[in-house]
Amino acid sequence: MEKNNQNNPQNLSNQDQVKFVALGGLEDVTRNLYLYEYKDEILIVDCGLGFPDETMLGVDLLLPDITYLLDEVQKRGKRIVGMFLTHGHEDHIGGTPFILPQLMDGKKTLPFNVYASPLTAALTNEKMKEFNLPIQVQTVEFSDSEVNVGSFSVNFIRVTHSVPDSANFFIKTPAGNFFHGSDFKFDLTPHDGKRTEFEKINKAAQEGVICLMSDCLGSDRSGHSLSEKSLTKNFERVMLDTEGKFIITTYSSNIARLNQVIEASEKLGRKVCFVGRSVHKVKEVGMRLGYFNIKPNTEIDVKDVGKYKSNQLTLVVAGSQGQENSAMTRIANGEHREIRLDPQDSVVFSSEIIPGNEIAVSSLVNAIAKKGAKVVTSDPPGSYHVSGHGSEGDHELLAALLKPRFLLPISGTYKHMNFYREMAIKMGYARKDVFLVENGQEMMFEKNRMRLGKKAGIKNVFVDQVSGEEVDSFVIRDRTRLAKEGMVIVMAEVRASDGQLAEKPIVVTRGATLADSRDLSDALGREIDRILAEHKDKVNNWVHVRKLVNETAQKFIFKKYRSRPLVMPVVIEV
Repeated sequence: MEKNNQNNPQNLSNQDQVKFVALGGLEDVTRNLYLYEYKDEILIVDCGLGFPDETMLGVDLLLPDITYLLDEVQKRGKRIVGMFLTHGHEDHIGGTPFILPQLMDGKKTLPFNVYASPLTAALTNEKMKEFNLPIQVQTVEFSDSEVNVGSFSVNFIRVTHSVPDSANFFIKTPAGNFFHGSDFKFDLTPHDGKRTEFEKINKAAQEGVICLMSDCLGSDRSGHSLSEKSLTKNFERVMLDTEGKFIITTYSSNIARLNQVIEASEKLGRKVCFVGRSVHKVKEVGMRLGYFNIKPNTEIDVKDVGKYKSNQLTLVVAGSQGQENSAMTRIANGEHREIRLDPQDSVVFSSEIIPGNEIAVSSLVNAIAKKGAKVVTSDPPGSYHVSGHGSEGDHELLAALLKPRFLLPISGTYKHMNFYREMAIKMGYARKDVFLVENGQEMMFEKNRMRLGKKAGIKNVFVDQVSGEEVDSFVIRDRTRLAKEGMVIVMAEVRASDGQLAEKPIVVTRGATLADSRDLSDALGREIDRILAEHKDKVNNWVHVRKLVNETAQKFIFKKYRSRPLVMPVVIEV
């Protein structure tokens, strides 16, 4: 992490200042959760989740680590005055059903309000219902968009992104103003006709901005991101060339993309079927709010797919990132009850690969190709997918309009943050005024300067989606060892009288490439005998005996076989 000479955490002044801390979203594309603190008040922006990579065995979700936030509230007496959600993507709202109950402080209701634009609020409220939580997200219309909570004033500014009703926030505090520029691009011809509110951005600039916290995910691309409008004809062309089913998988929340597919399907006489839980949920919410344009009799239920010829069907399928058990993965693997892939079918991937999902998506594409279906990806770029994130030109334009004193790239990897900084330097910003920091780093903003505070430790929080329970990091480590090197169970009978082996242990191996288990039992029994004899003074402690057996087996197996299987000791007192 780069440090500059003005960022000295010592001797912070007592004048008004705002402390900014990211608990997720820096150095990372997902798990967005940001804190703005003024005196004893905390404003939260976003509450997202992340997705595990192939090394995180048995993990469904990743969450922001809110230990720092809980300490601020419970130990330092600060209070949360509100949470504001920028848009309806999972990496910005998906953590709410897991995080918000932890912030209820033993009460039956949340001690602060959560605010979001219409679609974002509706999607988040669906999560609250699903988890049976007594929380209702407050809807904020863009036409009446200023919300006051505590000492903060938050103005919702509509921006274009790959989900409708996306917002950036102009946050006013007694210590200065901030612009939280979450995921955006400047699409001048959006499919729904709702363009970025440039007049509000200009007004924010006139009031002055200390720091622009800007989405930086596309900063490694030159120019401006393409408009959604450019895709409709391409979808029509693939439909015309497809003799079988036209199958498209994209982000479920990309309502503009789904409307384009619906329009093309209606024009060419295809029925539309939504397949997958997440895309169904977005469709239902979008229909309720009037965000979908679909004619009567266009949509069919998945159970009725068999009643139509393949060339009469368009399937909108969830699972573009190769998620395990998603509808697209089950179809590709031949495990879906109603849908089978045929060589005449076309499968269009209308999405980017989220960093970390490369292997899963590649496996999905290969599984589809193995069935003989045609796989269509966005190659060349912009043919079947356009990014919802701005490119370098979009980032330059937002910074030029706002004229902030400082810049902080967010919602990107360190690679993207570096590209953003180089862009800012070309615009005339000093390197020291573009901050590249890590999650957990306190940033103290005053009128015309920023100083670093302490750095909170941020850990990975793994979650089993089925149970909703946290999975400890040591569990992931054990699962990895099981997958790579197998398991060895050592069942040892130990005499209660003297803490020594009653007979040689029984060794059972599963997935571990070792010698014959009988030979291993003999050799390992002799070694355990020796170690227990050396620790006669401690063998009356059965926890210690189990630990000795475990450590002895691990060391013996590694020394003899250069292998580290997961060792499970079973000690029986006789």
